[in-house]
Amino acid sequence: MFMQMLVLGAGLIAAAMGFADSQAAEAKPIKMVVLGDSLSAGLGLSASAAFPERLQKALKSKGIDADIINAGVSGDTSSGGRDRLDWSVPEGTRAVLVELGANDALRGIDPAVTRAALADILTRLKARNISVLLCGMLAPPNYGTDYSARFNEVYPDLAKSFGVPLYPFFLEGVATEARLNQRDGIHPTAEGVDVIVKNILPTVEAFLGTISGQRS
Repeated sequence: MFMQMLVLGAGLIAAAMGFADSQAAEAKPIKMVVLGDSLSAGLGLSASAAFPERLQKALKSKGIDADIINAGVSGDTSSGGRDRLDWSVPEGTRAVLVELGANDALRGIDPAVTRAALADILTRLKARNISVLLCGMLAPPNYGTDYSARFNEVYPDLAKSFGVPLYPFFLEGVATEARLNQRDGIHPTAEGVDVIVKNILPTVEAFLGTISGQRS
């Protein structure tokens, strides 16, 4: 009888320890990377005003604990993001927000090149079991309607092909709004970043919610 109680007690202790370990794992913040260009790097802004930092703060206010790395590099194209993918997204990353393509469009890069680079990024992240939220970009009108049509369809096509969520236009609510952009008319001000964060927040919440659900 004594031995049975001892075994039972040991089993209960082990179960309690396992539950505690599980709870500790659940309490860890979701490690997330924003892989982008100057729009997410925060060109012209303080580090605390950059998109990844503002997004992390907004998520925390919603009770979502995320550790977000700013992997934005000013001037980067989709091909540039692909080339630095491995060292920009460290081991342990569970989610990546891909914000690339603005410089492709500004430079008139062949949309086929942009598509191939983004597809490679999605393929390699999928192979690492990392969830992706793809942020779309729209081409400026100066390259003509044919270029714009070919470029703009890249993001929804890839989101559908790879089965990843899409935020259609990263600069929604900010593009062409002079008061929300710096003097260059391209990069958002701190207020503009806050508008971007406010608009994208529901999508990011839903995205991270699916990742949290995978833990149970």
